[in-house]
Amino acid sequence: MASLSAALNLSTLRPSHPPSPPVLKYPSVHNSSYSPSRRLTLFHLGTALPQAQLLDVKASQLLKAEENTSKAAAALEEGAMEWVKNDNRRMLHVVYCVGDLDKTIKFYTECLGMKLLRKRDIPEERFSNAFLGYGPEDSHFGVELTYNYGVDKYDIGNGFGHFGIAVEDVARTVDLVKVKGGKVIREPAPVADGTTIMATIQDRDGYKFELLERGPTPEPLCQVMLRVGDIERSINFYEKAFGMKLLSKWDNPKYKYTNAIMGYGPEDRNVVLKLTYNNGVTEYNKGNGYVQIALGTDDVYRSADAIKLFGGKITREPGPLPGINTKITTCLDPDGWKSVWPLTLLAVI
Repeated sequence: MASLSAALNLSTLRPSHPPSPPVLKYPSVHNSSYSPSRRLTLFHLGTALPQAQLLDVKASQLLKAEENTSKAAAALEEGAMEWVKNDNRRMLHVVYCVGDLDKTIKFYTECLGMKLLRKRDIPEERFSNAFLGYGPEDSHFGVELTYNYGVDKYDIGNGFGHFGIAVEDVARTVDLVKVKGGKVIREPAPVADGTTIMATIQDRDGYKFELLERGPTPEPLCQVMLRVGDIERSINFYEKAFGMKLLSKWDNPKYKYTNAIMGYGPEDRNVVLKLTYNNGVTEYNKGNGYVQIALGTDDVYRSADAIKLFGGKITREPGPLPGINTKITTCLDPDGWKSVWPLTLLAVI
């Protein structure tokens, strides 16, 4: 009611206008070809067709771009794998920490037959190193022991498995280990296939060594065993990023695990990486004792690129190592196991 009265009041304020002229009426003309709705439809069709064509063109362009991207990625992977395959690579040494350097050197040389290759003390950084093995570093796999001042004990964790050593007489080596105060975890006995005698011992820091009875071999320190959370993922990574070959693989349904042997040459003549997957276990405690494996390469920059491309993580970008005449890069595999890559020709680090 209020709005109506307001409208009425407003009408009194408007100026008056002359009366509107009479509306002229024309006879209606019917044109069957004209329809506003039809005209609107035709207009929409005229605009919709170009839009549909435009969408088709854009979709085609996107598909082509995606196809080109996929081809480029495939070419990049193929090129990286080819370079990795032709790179001059080998496993150099394994690095881990010990609580008493001199006692460990004594045990390894007297019981396991290793030789002390070199030793160095870095007092300004409060650590010492010792390199041991069965031959020169430029042609044999070895161990690098690290002693950090004041630290006499380490957590080995449950991710690291063991080192493998080929010996000609397992029983004799085990007897020597007992005499020298080592711990025997498994007495000498045939393995499942019945053709190989094996025993397991443990050093004073808790690192296990699997002793395998074999004839003379150029690489007695023959194996590093690590546990992984996805065996297929690890095989794929080490094949593509590290250029290793899958030498063998087998399942043990009874004990619910799978092993894969990876390496750069035949297992009886080269050191290999043994990867173990325990069914259903995806993560492990790595502890703080085991550190890394060192591998040689001709180009640390291209090695780092390949590692990143195939799922690894670079923890030290490739470049010169201060104070030492070499270049290195370091990385983590998909399970977090670390490796360091120095130039093959300058691999004394």
